[in-house]
Amino acid sequence: MNKNILNTANQYFINKNLNIDSTSLLLKKHPGLQVDIKVLLEQIESKKRSKKKLPSWFQTPNIYYPNKLNIEQTSSEITAKYKASIISGNTLIDLTGGFGVDCFYFSKQFKTVTHCEINEELSKIVNHNFQQFKIKNIQTVATDGISYLKNSQSKFDWIYIDPSRRHDSKGKVFFLNDCLPNVPEHIDLLFAHSNNILIKTSPLLDFSVGINELKHVKTIHVVAVNNEVKELLWILKKDALENNIQIETANIKDNQTECFSFKFKNEHTAEVLYSLPLAYLYEPNSAILKSGGFNSVSEQLQIKKLQQHSHLYTSKGEIPFPGRAFKLEQVLSYNKKLFKKTGINKANITTRNFPDSVESIRKKLGIKDGGDTYIFATTNMENEKVLIICSKLH
Repeated sequence: MNKNILNTANQYFINKNLNIDSTSLLLKKHPGLQVDIKVLLEQIESKKRSKKKLPSWFQTPNIYYPNKLNIEQTSSEITAKYKASIISGNTLIDLTGGFGVDCFYFSKQFKTVTHCEINEELSKIVNHNFQQFKIKNIQTVATDGISYLKNSQSKFDWIYIDPSRRHDSKGKVFFLNDCLPNVPEHIDLLFAHSNNILIKTSPLLDFSVGINELKHVKTIHVVAVNNEVKELLWILKKDALENNIQIETANIKDNQTECFSFKFKNEHTAEVLYSLPLAYLYEPNSAILKSGGFNSVSEQLQIKKLQQHSHLYTSKGEIPFPGRAFKLEQVLSYNKKLFKKTGINKANITTRNFPDSVESIRKKLGIKDGGDTYIFATTNMENEKVLIICSKLH
């Protein structure tokens, strides 16, 4: 950690050049700088990447940034805040601390937090930044989290772990056994130090694979931000029963969070209603789509599906729905001549359970992207390929 970066002149240089192209800065001469320009450019690049993802860091003076890869890999403040909202207690240990964003929010829910980070340089950076935030209840330890537990007699209310995928596992099916640390291998060690474990994984991890590898799964949270699934959160409890897993979905938007929950075991037995398209059409948000709770949506909301595999819903009257809602205008067979009569030459197209791609549909129908018209190309309950023409609500 190069403390010269924190000098007033260097901090002024970083903040002054946040909107300047890095290549042009590199080519210019900068007399008076006490730090290599490449080092300051790294700070500028990382700080720029933090503006939307980590606004608290971006807005706080004298924050020291790691390389941009660390910024890319860290949780956003939005998802870190969500994590902290679902657990609380006296003590928590983060075994894979990273840049410390999750610990920052955990510190608001726990009396003491231990941040383990094997990279000594990154651990020093995180400790410095916590001082800038005047946070006093986080202890930073420059060590491997699993090794720390092995040498500790302490019990914690919660253990948090964010395993990273090994580079040699690219292209393979996602298994937790392919990650570092290998959580399934160390599960007995983790439960020896806490009855409650929170694990963050990529959305690529399949539910059934994760449940099979981890055991003791109590709850799975699917977290999306503005309809993009960012992470899965697995809550493990020592006494959890495998046949009673709760699924919680959250799509965090600027002005609200869409939530939907169901029991994993009930999804296959949920009573599903089917119908041809009615007055309103609904598309579930990405968190629900990832969760696979399609039958539960129909049963809980008493709303009808268009077809078993289409994952679109319809109703006579408008209802509050965790996703996009549309007013139905017209339903057509997938036929070029029929479609030409509508006069539509511009529309937003979505496919659900349909053989053709959006691009090939555009080419066949001769329509451009955009506008206020929405077309869902899908298969109805009578297994017909149809185009549902809608206008968006709200």
